[in-house]
Amino acid sequence: MTLKVSKRRPLVAQSEIRNMTLECARVSGVNLAQGVCDLPVPDVVIKGAEEAMKAGTNIYTRFDGLPRFREAIAAKQKRYTGMDVNPENQVVSSAGATGAFYAACLALLNEGDEVIVFEPYYGYHIVTMASLGIKPVSIILEPPNWEFTAEDLEQAVTSKTRAMILNTPSNPAGKVFSRKELELIADFAESHDIFVFTDEIYEHFVFDGHEHISPATISGMARRTITISGLSKVFAITGWRLGYAICDPEWALPIGHFSDLVYICAPAPLQIGAARGLEELGPEYYQGISDDHQMKRDMFCDTLRDIGLTPHVPDGAYYTLADVTSLPGKTAKERALHLLEKTGVACVPGSAFYSGPVGETLVRFCFAKEMDALEDAMNRLRGLG
Repeated sequence: MTLKVSKRRPLVAQSEIRNMTLECARVSGVNLAQGVCDLPVPDVVIKGAEEAMKAGTNIYTRFDGLPRFREAIAAKQKRYTGMDVNPENQVVSSAGATGAFYAACLALLNEGDEVIVFEPYYGYHIVTMASLGIKPVSIILEPPNWEFTAEDLEQAVTSKTRAMILNTPSNPAGKVFSRKELELIADFAESHDIFVFTDEIYEHFVFDGHEHISPATISGMARRTITISGLSKVFAITGWRLGYAICDPEWALPIGHFSDLVYICAPAPLQIGAARGLEELGPEYYQGISDDHQMKRDMFCDTLRDIGLTPHVPDGAYYTLADVTSLPGKTAKERALHLLEKTGVACVPGSAFYSGPVGETLVRFCFAKEMDALEDAMNRLRGLG
């Protein structure tokens, strides 16, 4: 007998984001590749977790999370999106937003199903589905406006289409889907009777007066939408792995059961820390985050323009895609490595977010860094010439 890995193994490799992080460490550079927000963790979040540990909140929770955490999520959702959510049977906490997405795919989709995705996409969405035998079908959004039409949607749908993924604000393009666009998607989803999985992890990083609209609040979308988000970005706790899904009770139960199967539960005392943050941090905290990152976006995009790497200025999230066709190399990876060798600044090749040739002209930078680190990166980039 010949021992070998599963047929899924070739589909799952270390992401280009982590590859570039390793390359950055090799040259002791500035890492603008990985989407780690350098905000300080709010004191109330840290203290809440510490107090929970000392109080004995250190064992398994209910499969869908502690009541206090689910209640805080539901209250926050009502406050900032207008959604009416029952924390008892509509909220499932999991191991980050990626964990919630994986559990939702396991619960609601079958091998051979097709899911419509907007491209550029977040790679974990694609690889998660591929590992489960689910086929992503792309609608390519062209810069700088990242627009789509009803005809684009209709051309992508087949008899095997079961869902679509909507990442707003999006990684890596920073697109914030408008109400008009969401209504178009709602009409399409209803006419073809499909689920809409959302990824709203960057919901509080929105700039220039744009508004984050949770797709589940659009008329007719409440039952068919699986709203996915988490606290990794907004509280700068990516290592805590706290995410959640909000949906109709009929879908929440199986999603919770699959989350339990794969992850058992999200870390108990950390749920309490995050709940404290959700309970006690008000609108000024979230507005402060948005304002801080808009300022950093503007500074960083100005630097990219100055050195001839034209940025596609994002409306939300904390990344910018930039045109690197002026740099040596035939591929985005070669150009990203050239930039790293010349400046010590790491970015992600655009090919990590595209299935086709458009990605070879772009790289992604993360500007969610402490000001000292961001200024260091900008100074290094200015020396490119």
